[in-house]
Amino acid sequence: MRYCDSSFIAPLLLTEATSEAVEDFIADLGPGGATVSEWTLLEISGVLARQVRMQAMRPISADRAVARLDELADSSLNVVTPQAADYRLARDYLRQYQTALRGGDALHLAIAANRQAEAIYTLDQGMLKAGRLLRLPVATGIRLRR
Repeated sequence: MRYCDSSFIAPLLLTEATSEAVEDFIADLGPGGATVSEWTLLEISGVLARQVRMQAMRPISADRAVARLDELADSSLNVVTPQAADYRLARDYLRQYQTALRGGDALHLAIAANRQAEAIYTLDQGMLKAGRLLRLPVATGIRLRR
């Protein structure tokens, strides 16, 4: 399983410097080749709602992005539902204070770890660092420009 966190999926919906590279990467994995969680879908929806509240995005644009996310989830992504064990492992990860993990990122890592993900893709530098400290198979999946 190749797990993608919210930071890796968001460029498919919002124009970012990494959008094209992420789109190509996901396409290369093929339908169902990338796994996300229901948490990923919720977290991205929250980001879009925040953009609307901050007037950085119009509601109609956010609605289109959510529709695109739903379409991706239905047609191209494998979607898993977090279980109680995922929350327990996320809490354990949070207690490893040197990781500086936030709750949502700990949950992403736990979901992937509990399903023996062969790779966990993220564009979040803090999550990359934490995942490495936890000896998880984290990677950007794409070449990042510096």
